[in-house]
Amino acid sequence: MDVSLSGKRVLVTGAGRGIGRALAIRAAACGAHVIAVSRTQQHLDTLKAECPSVETVACDLGDWEATRKALEPLEPVDCLVNNAGIVKHAPFMEITESQIDQTFGVNLKAVINVSQVVGRGMAERGKGGVIVNVSSILSTMVKGTAVYCASKAALDHLSRVMALELGPKGIRVNTVNPGVVRTDMTERMWQDPERAAALQKAVPLGRFAETEDVVNPILFLLSDSSSLVSGASLLIHGGSAST
Repeated sequence: MDVSLSGKRVLVTGAGRGIGRALAIRAAACGAHVIAVSRTQQHLDTLKAECPSVETVACDLGDWEATRKALEPLEPVDCLVNNAGIVKHAPFMEITESQIDQTFGVNLKAVINVSQVVGRGMAERGKGGVIVNVSSILSTMVKGTAVYCASKAALDHLSRVMALELGPKGIRVNTVNPGVVRTDMTERMWQDPERAAALQKAVPLGRFAETEDVVNPILFLLSDSSSLVSGASLLIHGGSAST
C-alpha cells in the first residue's frame, strides 16, 4: 500500500506485539517518526532491534498519572493509534470486579487519558491531527467475552463523541473494528481447532485477518488521503454479520 507519512510523528500504544508492532514498523517504513508505547520493555527492545528508527516508551497505561508523565514530554504528536487492549474470557455470571476494572481500565479509560494528553497538544498547535482507536466487531455480542464486548462498544461510542468534539479543532477520530486477527491475543482460539474452524466457516471471504489486513486501513486513516473521514467505524471482518 503506497501511503506517505513523511514528517509525521505517530504514537502507537500496545506496540510491543501483534497489530501494534506491525503498525509501528510499517508506519516507520512510510516515513513517520514512530513512538512505540508498551508495558513490556522486552517487547520494545526486540522492536527496536528490528526497527532502529522507532522511539520506544515503556509505560503501564493502566496507571493514569504514570501515563501522563511518560507521554507529555513526547509532544508534538501528529497521529495517535490507541491500539493497546486486553481481553478477559468469562461467562457473564462469573465476571469479577477485577476483570471489569482491568478491561475498562485499558480498553476505555486509557484511551481517554492518552487521547487527552495527545489531543490537547494537537489542538494547541492549531494544525489538527488524527486519532485511530482500535476497536473490534465484538462490540456487538459474543458469548463468553461480555466485559470485552462492553468495553469495545463503549469505545465505539466514545470515538464518535470524540470526532464531534475534536473535529472543530481539526482532529479526525475514527475506529477500525477487526474480526478475528491472528495475533498473540487470539492464540487461545487456535488451541481449539473445532471452534476456530467453525468461526472461519462463518466468514464469507473464507479466512481470518492477518495483521496487515488491519494495518493497511489504519495507515490509510492516518494519511492525508482520508482527510475528510472522521467519526467512521471501518469493519474488517471478511463480510461477517457477526463473530
